[in-house]
Amino acid sequence: MMITERKSGSVNTVSACNRFWIRGTALFLAAVIGWGNIAYAETVGNTESTEAESSIAEENTEAGAEQASANLSIAAPSGILMEASTGQVIYEKDADTRRSPASVTKVMTMLLTFEALEQGKIKLTDEVITSAHAKSMGGSQVFLEEGEIQSVETLMKCIVVASGNDASVAMAEHIAGSEEAFVAMMNEKAAKLGMENTHFEDCCGLTSSDNHYTTARDIAVMSRELITKYPQVFQYTKIWMEDITHTTAKGSSPFTLSSTNKLLKQYEWATGLKTGSTSKAKYCLSATANRDGIDMIAVVMAAPDYKVRFQDAITMLNYGFAVSHVYVDENKDTLENQPVTGGIVDSAALKYAGEFRYLDTAGNDLNGIEKQLHLPASVNTPVKEGDKAGEAVYLLNGKQIGMVDILFAESVEKAVYKDYLQKVMRYFLL
Repeated sequence: MMITERKSGSVNTVSACNRFWIRGTALFLAAVIGWGNIAYAETVGNTESTEAESSIAEENTEAGAEQASANLSIAAPSGILMEASTGQVIYEKDADTRRSPASVTKVMTMLLTFEALEQGKIKLTDEVITSAHAKSMGGSQVFLEEGEIQSVETLMKCIVVASGNDASVAMAEHIAGSEEAFVAMMNEKAAKLGMENTHFEDCCGLTSSDNHYTTARDIAVMSRELITKYPQVFQYTKIWMEDITHTTAKGSSPFTLSSTNKLLKQYEWATGLKTGSTSKAKYCLSATANRDGIDMIAVVMAAPDYKVRFQDAITMLNYGFAVSHVYVDENKDTLENQPVTGGIVDSAALKYAGEFRYLDTAGNDLNGIEKQLHLPASVNTPVKEGDKAGEAVYLLNGKQIGMVDILFAESVEKAVYKDYLQKVMRYFLL
C-alpha cells in the first residue's frame, strides 16, 4: 500500500477555477508593479537525513545477528554471514578481530581491477608483460615467466580461479605501475569502504607481516562491493577448470587452471568467491552463493583445516537461506510532479533515488509493508536536478524499516520580471 503525504501548515480549500483567476490576477499585478517575486505560502516537509536510514539498517542488522547467534555455531574462531543486496548481517562470530587473510586479499585486487576496467584505464584485451618481480612470487602461482605476455582477462582467471600470486602482482603493476603503488590504492579503497580494521602490505596475501590484516566483517564488506557493483565477476569465480597457454621464448605450452574453491562442487548454489591459506592465516574463505534470487556472503577466518572452512561456510549459507526473505520495491511507479513556488514553471518532475530492499529473518508477513511518500506542499525555486525533494518511507507493523530519497528529475530556475510578464501576456491572449 502506498500513501502520499504532502505536509503543509494550512489547507487550501479554494476551487481550482478560483485559484486560476487569483493566480492570474496576482501575476498581472506583479508585472505592473514590478515585483520580482510572488511567494506562495511556503511549506517545508519534514525530511530525515540518510543517517536515519543508516541507523535503522544498523538496528535491523544487530537484531538479525542477535537472533541468529542463538541458533547457529561454527567451528572457526571468526566468521560472518551477510545478505549482499542489503548488507545486513545475519550472523557473526568474533567478526572484528584482526587476522591475516592470506589470498582472500585478492578480493580487493579484483575489486580494483574491475574498477580500472570500468574507468577505461585498462581493457580485457590489454597485453600485460610479466616482470621479474611478478615471476618471483612463491606460494600459489601459475608459473608466469619473466617477459611472458598474457591478456588482462587471462590474468583475471589466473587470480580468481587458481589464486596466482604471480598473476596478481603482474596485474597490480599493469594498473598502478608498481605493486607498492597498487597496495596504496588498496588501502585507500579500504578506507573509503569503511574497512577500519584492514591494512594491506601486498596485493596477493603471501606476506607474513603482522601489518597485513583484516577482519571477517571487512572481508564481507569488500566482497559485497565486488559482487554487487561488478556481478560479472561471477563469470570467472564459477570456473572450475580452464586451460590457458604459456607463450615464452621456449615456446608454447598449455596450463590448466583448477579452482581452489571446492565449494563449487560441494554446494549447488555456490557462485564464488575466494579462498586463502597460509601457516599464519590458517584457512580462510569468502564464500558467495545465490538461491531464489538472494545473494549471501559467508566469511570464515582462521579455520583449522580446509574442510572446516568449507563446512562452516555451508552451515552459515544454509541458515541464511532458510531464514531470509527479501522485500524489493523497484520504485518504477510514476511520481506526481512537485509543486514549486516562484519558478519559470509551476512544478518539477520527480524520481526515486533507487530501489528499496529489506531483509527479514523473523518470519514477518512482508505483504504488510506500507510505503509512504513524504513531500512538501511546495518548494521555493530554484531547484536543481538531483536535489532531494522528499522521501519514500517504508513501514512494517507500524515501525519504520527504511527509506529511499525522492529527487528532482529536472531543474527549475527562479522566475524573473520578464517571466511573469510573459505569463500574464499568455493569459490574456488565451
